[in-house]
Amino acid sequence: MDFEAVKTSPAYVFDQDAILDNLKPLESLREATGCKIIYSIKALPLLAVLELLKGRVDGFSVSSLFEARLAREVLGEQGGSVHLTTPGLRTDEFAEISQLCSHISFNSLSQQVRLFEAEHRHYSAGLRVNPKLSFVDDDRYNPCRQHSKLGVDWQLLAQGLPQGVEGLHFHTVFSREDFVPLLATVKKLLPLLKQHPLKWLNLGGGYLYNRIQDQQALINLILELQQNFGLEVYLEPGKALVGNAGYLLTTVLDRFVSDGKIILVLDTSVNHHPEVFEYQRQPSLHVTEVGQEKAILAGSSCLAGDVFGEYSFAMLPDVGSQLVFANVGAYAMVKASRFNGYNLPDVYLNYQGCVDLNKRYFYQEYRQQLCK
Repeated sequence: MDFEAVKTSPAYVFDQDAILDNLKPLESLREATGCKIIYSIKALPLLAVLELLKGRVDGFSVSSLFEARLAREVLGEQGGSVHLTTPGLRTDEFAEISQLCSHISFNSLSQQVRLFEAEHRHYSAGLRVNPKLSFVDDDRYNPCRQHSKLGVDWQLLAQGLPQGVEGLHFHTVFSREDFVPLLATVKKLLPLLKQHPLKWLNLGGGYLYNRIQDQQALINLILELQQNFGLEVYLEPGKALVGNAGYLLTTVLDRFVSDGKIILVLDTSVNHHPEVFEYQRQPSLHVTEVGQEKAILAGSSCLAGDVFGEYSFAMLPDVGSQLVFANVGAYAMVKASRFNGYNLPDVYLNYQGCVDLNKRYFYQEYRQQLCK
């Protein structure tokens, strides 16, 4: 990646070549099993990325009306599947959503009863199911936490599925580097699959396929589901495709000492990389020569906690130095805000070795967001 080709700061840089590399293990899974791959666009709904993946994946996974509109706009009327599930389905939006989406997994039985259309529907109806198996220690990100809002308790379906339901969808992990939770979840749901004939099963996302060397267990699972139950099986990667393909380039604006430690103030902030504050974890720097010199990297907003962490350097960066945060491809750009009135980072794309400016934001867009 030629970061010297990035002429402005701060800037998001998305490596489309890396995205295509991340797609390769999923293409191998599809070739071995015939399963369907749908990209979960909530991770990075950048239009250039969706256009890149169009034709390379079997469709998109969405969570809202706007995402559904964008997905269908990119795919075209007959261009692929659009799967939707969300706790926040609105009655006043459902008619349009039901036209845009090929599959809708209702999040609760009450949602299904309220919105399901038995006749003249253009989508295949499913249910998001909560298998009541927790694999995530932090309950903020645990879909199967106590009193979860995400999915129907699988035990409530033991006596039968609502009429018209043709598929099930579950999602129980994030950033997982093995298939153990997936195998355990399907095993627990086998009684439902045996009792109720279905057309499809969406195994959800949360698995980093490019970091899982042995795919055989998943291949066997998908083949068994297809052979034993006649199911069409879907995988919906998000971060797995774009997470390590994104960078945040920033420049040091100021350097001073506070209580005995060196502070480097950057021209970006945690508002451009919200999961730093959300997860309270230190992001990684790209290609940094580590040494004995230490400095705290802080954002430029007035939030006291706008801090990326303390880092070690062979030589301390000075004012004007550029630094690059890695693994910013998922959830950074789409969650970023203009807090304090600071502009959003420019967007650059790297494709086949060429780095080009894709998007620059201006004051008028900030003003339109806040005013008439």
